[in-house]
Amino acid sequence: MLNAIFIMGAADPTAMVGAEALFTINNIWILIGGMLVFLMHLGFASLESGLCRAKNCTNILFKNTLVPAIGFLSYALLGFSVMYPGETHWILGNVFGFSGFGLNGPGVDVPWQEAAKYNGVFTYWADFFFQGMFAATAATIVSGAVAERIKLNSFLIFTAIYVTLVYPVLGSWGWGGGFLAEKWNFHDFAGSTFVHSVGGWGALAGIILLGPRIGKYVGGRPMPLMGHSMPLAVIGVFCLWLGWFGFNGGSILSADPGKISYVLCTTMFGASAGVIGAMLSGMVFLHKPDLSMTLNGCLAGLVAITAGADCVSPTASILIGLIGGVIVVPSVLFFDRLLLDDPVGALSVHLVNGIWGTIAVGIFAPAETGYTLLGQLVGIFSVGVVAFPAALLIFWILRATIGIRVPEEEELRGLDLGEHGMEAYPGFQFFSNQ
Repeated sequence: MLNAIFIMGAADPTAMVGAEALFTINNIWILIGGMLVFLMHLGFASLESGLCRAKNCTNILFKNTLVPAIGFLSYALLGFSVMYPGETHWILGNVFGFSGFGLNGPGVDVPWQEAAKYNGVFTYWADFFFQGMFAATAATIVSGAVAERIKLNSFLIFTAIYVTLVYPVLGSWGWGGGFLAEKWNFHDFAGSTFVHSVGGWGALAGIILLGPRIGKYVGGRPMPLMGHSMPLAVIGVFCLWLGWFGFNGGSILSADPGKISYVLCTTMFGASAGVIGAMLSGMVFLHKPDLSMTLNGCLAGLVAITAGADCVSPTASILIGLIGGVIVVPSVLFFDRLLLDDPVGALSVHLVNGIWGTIAVGIFAPAETGYTLLGQLVGIFSVGVVAFPAALLIFWILRATIGIRVPEEEELRGLDLGEHGMEAYPGFQFFSNQ
């Protein structure tokens, strides 16, 4: 009823009050979604630090504190206008667009009718706030993969460049009306590809150029370098799980009750099935139910369902999450066989399952949506063929100039003391070798 009133633009006061209420509700939901996405940065910080050694805990927490700040500011400077250039600002066909530096939203005292002219559903500032919270997530994924041996300044420079230039250009191809959306009907509802795979490709580039941590591989065999706090890792996963309801639910970009309810359920189905899948897969491959693998199974299910949470059936969402959880365990073991040292399993969670979730849309989405397996594969390939070389180039330039890896002595001693001159657990000497 309120939707009808708002669309008709009825002139009587009662109708206008209803339209204003609908606009306010939509706007509030977008802002709440952005707040929940912000909470995910606490989840990443807790998960990454818990799965790494105590001597690097402060360093990981520091990086995850800086990432959202850098991401939000750089997105305001350039990223927002690159990702959403508008129809009249495409420079290279529908491949690159740019509508100007900075933000050009209205002032604070604009009447709601004027604010609603932005797109009729929420304000310019609500849109930027929500999208800006997404921006830094790709770099946060890289943070865990390169943990315990990367120089702080090199990582922060990489973050600024990747979030400012690479992420928004790739996102514009689908979310900004670019060629993937226009020509291929590519569907990535909340970012299995545009966020998680982009972060995963960046993580792969960093891992390759950094090399493994000291002592990780001996005679070509992986050695366990155990994380120092599983409780912290569990807290991190539950923060991420909660935040994902804003990540996916907010991506509806309205407060439509039917759509929100549906997407939150498919999201929960995917995560829950991922937990079960990883537990069972861990028992097969590792012969015991491994907690860290099960936690990553939860995230794998969430990443996998993110591309199609709005269009696949509940049954399909369970199957998508289950497969995501199952494949995350052999994926971790596979990357270890390749001597690619990923302390938190970021490649298996975000890259592998970002690809799987995007493919799943082409398999499970109803025919009437028009989403095809070919279109999904074109999107995956297009993003990967740009994101990986771009990240590789950024890391290579940093390695050739200021360096990207800390000295061996500093790595052995721990980045907390080497990079920050402080410890996460001062006085707890039993942590010194962890």
